[in-house]
Amino acid sequence: MSKSEFTVQNAYRYDHTNALRWIASHVWRYKFLVIATVVLSLTSNLTYAQGPVLIGKAADEILHPTREDALLKIGLAVLAMLVLSGISELFHALTLETLAQRLEASAREELYGSLLGKSQTFHDRQRVGDIMARATEDVRWLNAMINPGMQFIFGTVIGIGIPLFLIATIKTDLLLVPIIFIVGYIITLRRYTVQLEPVAQRQRSQFGVMNAGLEESISGIEVVKASAQEAFERRKFRTNARLFRDLFVRQGYIEARYLPLLLLGITFGAAFLHAGLLYTQGVLTIPQIVAFMGLLNLFRFPTFISIFSFSLVQTGLAGAERILHIIRAETELDQNTGGFTGTVRGDIAFENVTFGYGRDPILKNVSFQVKAGQTIAIVGQTGSGKSTLTQLVNRTYDATRGRVLVDGIDVREWNLTSLRSQISKIEQDVFLFSRTVAENIAFGAPEATQEQIEQAAKEAQAHDFIMAFKDGYQTMVGERGVTLSGGQRQRIALARAFLSNPRILILDDSTSAIDSATEDEIQRAIRRAQQGRTTLLITHRLSQIRWADHILVLDQGQLVADGNHDELLRRSPHYRRIFARYEVELPPLETMPQTV
Repeated sequence: MSKSEFTVQNAYRYDHTNALRWIASHVWRYKFLVIATVVLSLTSNLTYAQGPVLIGKAADEILHPTREDALLKIGLAVLAMLVLSGISELFHALTLETLAQRLEASAREELYGSLLGKSQTFHDRQRVGDIMARATEDVRWLNAMINPGMQFIFGTVIGIGIPLFLIATIKTDLLLVPIIFIVGYIITLRRYTVQLEPVAQRQRSQFGVMNAGLEESISGIEVVKASAQEAFERRKFRTNARLFRDLFVRQGYIEARYLPLLLLGITFGAAFLHAGLLYTQGVLTIPQIVAFMGLLNLFRFPTFISIFSFSLVQTGLAGAERILHIIRAETELDQNTGGFTGTVRGDIAFENVTFGYGRDPILKNVSFQVKAGQTIAIVGQTGSGKSTLTQLVNRTYDATRGRVLVDGIDVREWNLTSLRSQISKIEQDVFLFSRTVAENIAFGAPEATQEQIEQAAKEAQAHDFIMAFKDGYQTMVGERGVTLSGGQRQRIALARAFLSNPRILILDDSTSAIDSATEDEIQRAIRRAQQGRTTLLITHRLSQIRWADHILVLDQGQLVADGNHDELLRRSPHYRRIFARYEVELPPLETMPQTV
């Protein structure tokens, strides 16, 4: 079983061996619907097949009358059989559609839970548009695979099997031509599915590529328009759409060479000749021939519909394989449900920590200690590893080598939910959901009251601008918070952090989009929130760094200096370079010591 950051407790266990067994495990979860569907389908086909048999008896009664009311009784029997067939088919359609919808819902739920459980490293490698294609279109094709896909396939099997059985009850000699047809049907159908399978897989893959390109273009529409690249993006999408279309054309070529219908036409002629030959030999009667040809005519719909049903099944299997690929992918982190739980005090220690996404490490042999309640400023040039360092504290990523400790316990030994619920991080690029302002603030504390939400907003200096909105706290925020300014988004994020009451607070350049006057007010709010909490502060603002208890200086992934502001100005050339733009009286670089 793959590792996961998040798992649904007491979730239904599905078979992930392969796509077919995975679908079967989802379907078998609803055993009653499966059994009801099979029974109703058998009833519908069996009663419908009685029609030609009874019509054969009617022909015999016309040629050799026995009773005056015999034809009336046969006619009523035919009516009863067809009515019963229609009612059975009605309930069969209802149970099958219910089964298909439940399969789609449970598959989408499992995929969503799996995506929530994947690590940040996993999501960093994915294209959002392709993931969305799997969660929407590929899952939707599972529904179509069951209804009408599997409905038609099962109908094909029993739609041929039942008439074949009834033909044998008339005369076993009549089975010769139908059996030859069935052998040819199976051979040609297998060839058809072998040709169709790779095309169906490429269709689903190309749809993912097309959808990913569309999502990137729309998400980056501001950049597209600012760069006047609308024509380029349109050409790119047209190319992807054309490739997607060409795969359907290829599928059409394969379906156009579908041979079973031709074989069925030949079978009708050959079967009638065979029946006529048996009649001339005195083996068959005319009523038996009428019944035989009526039963053989029932082969037509199953043969015709299989051209569509197997296309739906192949597409559904291709979609299932893409979904299962995501579900089976192992994540780099695990939830560690049996790990340590408790209240975080806030002590943090890095012991010879090295981390990298690939071969080249981003952090190299970093070691330091933070005492509970301290404010630690982390500074360095862009790309020095500041944000990455903080992401190791809440296990967004795990250290490649070394240990990260919280309260003296390796973060990998903590229960992940317990650890993360007590750490709050506010980044420069704040993400807000397409929900109300109140729901965004209460995202980390869904049980919060309206009064608590408003108090958190006041502490973050967000209450006034929120109340200026027409709908106040019930104002809907556009996707990713695009309807708000950068400063407004950051203040809502600060309110969210205050409300969740974290033991460790991480601020990643979180006041970069706020004006100086508002920043002073927020700083006072942050200082109140920091009381009794450990704070990791990433910033280039000297006004914030000055009141940090300790400062860490990173350069190219290494911790090159640490201390307070005055100490670092005297002895760290890296720290001086970072703040060279400030008008501070500094000694010449060449007179300063070059070691930490």
